[in-house]
Amino acid sequence: MDEALEVVELAADAGFEGALVWVFRLLGLVVALAGLGLWLLADFSLLWLPAALLAVGLLLAVVPDLLLSLVELAG
Repeated sequence: MDEALEVVELAADAGFEGALVWVFRLLGLVVALAGLGLWLLADFSLLWLPAALLAVGLLLAVVPDLLLSLVELAG
């Protein structure tokens, strides 16, 4: 966890925090849409896979912003 905070702090110091957050938000959106597409369009009984993709997509959309806020509060 410390290494992740160091990387985020380095990105924040360099001024790339906005771009980093938007890259993760877009990646989260793509993963969530993939999970939604699997859930709606695929005909199989493995419902945990689309649910996991939706959860990971939502986490990727929310966590980077929270992580940057944590770094700003700590630093």
